[in-house]
Amino acid sequence: MSIIYDAEQQIFHLQTTNTSYVFGLARGSYPVHLHWGRKIRGSAISDLYGPGAMGFSSTVDPKEPAFSLDTLPQEYPGYGSGDFREPAYEAELLNGTSVAELTYVTHSILKGKPALEGLPAVYAESGDEAETLQLVLEDATAGLRAELSYTVMSGFDAVIRSARLTNTGSGPLKLNRALSVALDFPHANYELIQLSGSWARERHLVRAPLHNGRQGIDSKRGASSHQQNPFLALLAPQTVEDSGEAYGFSLVYSGSFSANADVDQYGTTRVTMGINPFGFRWLLAPGESFQTPEAVLVYSDQGIGGMSRIYHRLYRTRLARGLYRDEPRPVLINNWEATYFNFDADKIEDIARAGKALGIELFVLDDGWFGRRDDDTTSLGDWFVDTRKLPQGLPDLVERVRRLGMQFGLWFEPEMVSPDSELYRAHPDWCLHVPDRRRSQARNQLILDLSRPEVCDYIIDSVSSVLASAPITYVKWDMNRHMTEIGSAALPPERQGETAHRYMLGLYRVMEEITSKFPHVLFESCSGGGGRFDPGILHYMPQTWTSDDTDAVERLKIQYGTSIVYPASSMGSHISAVPNHQVHRSTPLSMRGDVAMSGNFGYELDLTLFTPEEQAEAAAQVAFYKDIRSLVQQGDMYRLLSPFEGNETAWMFVDADRSEALAGYFRVLAGPNMSRPSLRLQGLDPEKDYVLKETGAVYGGDRLMYAGLLLPELHGDFQSKLLHFVAVDKQ
Repeated sequence: MSIIYDAEQQIFHLQTTNTSYVFGLARGSYPVHLHWGRKIRGSAISDLYGPGAMGFSSTVDPKEPAFSLDTLPQEYPGYGSGDFREPAYEAELLNGTSVAELTYVTHSILKGKPALEGLPAVYAESGDEAETLQLVLEDATAGLRAELSYTVMSGFDAVIRSARLTNTGSGPLKLNRALSVALDFPHANYELIQLSGSWARERHLVRAPLHNGRQGIDSKRGASSHQQNPFLALLAPQTVEDSGEAYGFSLVYSGSFSANADVDQYGTTRVTMGINPFGFRWLLAPGESFQTPEAVLVYSDQGIGGMSRIYHRLYRTRLARGLYRDEPRPVLINNWEATYFNFDADKIEDIARAGKALGIELFVLDDGWFGRRDDDTTSLGDWFVDTRKLPQGLPDLVERVRRLGMQFGLWFEPEMVSPDSELYRAHPDWCLHVPDRRRSQARNQLILDLSRPEVCDYIIDSVSSVLASAPITYVKWDMNRHMTEIGSAALPPERQGETAHRYMLGLYRVMEEITSKFPHVLFESCSGGGGRFDPGILHYMPQTWTSDDTDAVERLKIQYGTSIVYPASSMGSHISAVPNHQVHRSTPLSMRGDVAMSGNFGYELDLTLFTPEEQAEAAAQVAFYKDIRSLVQQGDMYRLLSPFEGNETAWMFVDADRSEALAGYFRVLAGPNMSRPSLRLQGLDPEKDYVLKETGAVYGGDRLMYAGLLLPELHGDFQSKLLHFVAVDKQ
């Protein structure tokens, strides 16, 4: 890991263990991208870019007609002075124009990685873990300065980029666009992958070749969304799971975003990513700055899987924080699909007691414990106990559960307010709204205006009061609607375009303060399931409820797609009742368990209804998961068979020293007259021998990876098998 500057050639060379990211200064002024990919020696590579005359391209200098911004592979391009492609920034000046041209002024290279004010970010645990290049560009005429930040970190083949834009003039500027990253590729011979879907069908893998024009994804919903995830990657031709080149782009942000790959007339590709310019405006007074979120760029020549494992390790160990970053996550039982809103203290204790008998460690009380919450039409914002359901209060219920030897967790939806609530009646202007427009509801609720400090203070105080009232060790933090009528009663007209991003800054402040106050609490994020499964939230909450869809078959695609970027330690995954409440399919308890154990394991049903046979099977599942959970939560994940390509899915987890592995195989539908399936594993040590704990059979790592393993016969639809291997020398 190092950042080298060759002053003679004006070349910046950022090196990780296996990669190089190189750019230079064209004409000493314009940062020009030269290379990102496999590691190369030295910095004598300025000739990787050569200007050439192109038709209908304007020139910077009439004496040099071949030098055009429209063909320059720029690191942070603008618009209006010759580059007709997608810009990274746009500033509206006092005279009403938007022409600005940022050019190089100076740079510095420093140890460590500075934090981003008010924003989540990857972090270094020591100064020796990272180096950061800060590149200063300026347009003195426009009064605009940009500080581009590039960080490389020891042990990770990633480049982390962000930008800070400052008004250096004497009058106000208005930012209409402030993206985190722009990167030009010299050709368009790539395929693009993205993670798309909907509620209950999140993060399905979509792959398509690039073509002329724009391909991209975005969210205008005020959240990263179920529909698109703030990630895309370019793949070289023939790149597959375990071979080929992959270039990943992931945005550490939880609000509306944009990510695009634009192929221009000359067949070059520009990737841009950042806060969605749609609806975004930010007024900068003289001396004020705007900080963009950071984008994490990952390159791997070991295929999609190699790229994924870099993201997994980085996000698991240097984005997630706190006690549960490294600690095993508890097995839980959540009462939502068991009772919905209809429960009392005795029913909760009965479910908890049944869970304790199975070895479950944590009971989570979901929606309906506060205000007068008998359905979803009322009481959000009123964070006090409903004594009709819990007449002895929350401390009594918590104590009843803890006496069973279990921890206690609680559901909140702090960002929302019900029109039928004491909070709304007291503060009807505290929600996002626009004068003289309806206040559109979703799930009978409105969104609190977190751009206002007093609203943030209320959430911090009310949630903290509940968490301090009893020994609560887990919080499920939900958010069940997207933004409409995006306006704030506390902002003047010229700043209304700042509302959505100020909301995100307020949310991050709230999460930072509450999670810091209660470091012993495991926080799990949720947004109608996976509607805000993004790196920004992961910084505060180390796991997210992956989807409201708990059907084992649907979860194969959801969890497979999610794993393209996010580690298994970030995925909440539970067994629910059948027929499934989302798709009404019935799958065996065994398959539901095998799928759920590929994340943070739990149950979401009425355990008191289990038959004796189901109780025995569930107890065995819990015991087995406790044995392998550190492997799943902290190991390297290898995807073996894709649910997007056939009837079978397989993946596996391997520990750091390749001495233990867990492989999962899942078949959706049975077929007639079929041969027994065979599975080739990955990530093992070919020189080691491994014992399959279920049978005691011993296999060479080379045999398992290069020849494969014949699986046992599986009969019927919806079948699965977990295979636990341990190196012989570890026995």
